[in-house]
Amino acid sequence: MVKNKRAVSRRRYLAWVFSTPMYRYALRHECIVLKYERAAFLTIAGTTEYSEDKKMFDGYTMDVLEQRIGYCFHNKALLKQALTHSSYTNEQKINKTENYERIEFLGDAVLELVSSDFLFREHPNVPEGELTKMRASMVCEPSLAFCARDLELGQFMLLGKGEENTGGRRRDSITSDGMEAMIGAIYLDGGMQPAKAFIDRFILSDLEDKRLFYDSKSNLQELIQGKLKKEFEYRLLEESGPEHDKTFVVEIDMEGECLGRGQGRTKKAAEQQAAYEALLLLRDRGYVFKKY
Repeated sequence: MVKNKRAVSRRRYLAWVFSTPMYRYALRHECIVLKYERAAFLTIAGTTEYSEDKKMFDGYTMDVLEQRIGYCFHNKALLKQALTHSSYTNEQKINKTENYERIEFLGDAVLELVSSDFLFREHPNVPEGELTKMRASMVCEPSLAFCARDLELGQFMLLGKGEENTGGRRRDSITSDGMEAMIGAIYLDGGMQPAKAFIDRFILSDLEDKRLFYDSKSNLQELIQGKLKKEFEYRLLEESGPEHDKTFVVEIDMEGECLGRGQGRTKKAAEQQAAYEALLLLRDRGYVFKKY
């Protein structure tokens, strides 16, 4: 009896929704998603009902993300699309144009324009070739993933179960794409000004530390072997976890002294983190690194 009452209530609710001007607007634009219950969404355009990823309700809601980035979307569907990985749409049998790939394509172009403008104005005497190298390092996958970690962006994303179980939320390729998708979504929702503000705040800020991070291994080698005239090595201290989701711990040893320690899902990522920690230590000791 209770189930019947709830079913009748649901039908009445949906009947009211479908009669509203907002529904007719949504139907014309084939994009709106209506929230009926806390853990379920109804995609009107495709008449497909599916459950949200639990992560969206474990404190990582779209409202929380909007607060973190300092921008409130007029069209929430754009934000949700920017957070939707292709593995999720494939698993839920949703139209593949509803994942973030098209928005990421646009965001990549916006990011290239804004970062190019920034470098052009900040470095008036640097030739084109050097500007191109600088831009490439600023907006490369590791750099964007580094920025995404500050936002915990991976925790907000909708992933398929397979991607979720293999550590997709921490995968650089996914979180870096997510950053570009966020830029594209903000651009579509509010134009260039808020998109540029997002890039300035989360990508073009604290550039010295970010450059230190994504050039950490080459900078460390240049400093230790070139300036200090010493030798160093990366030592693997620990390898744990299942084959599909391993964790590596690496230490940098410079002639008996531990300079830094890093952890990552790959040896390369752990080495990069360790090199970054070593550079921070050496910087505190007064060593100066190459600047653009």
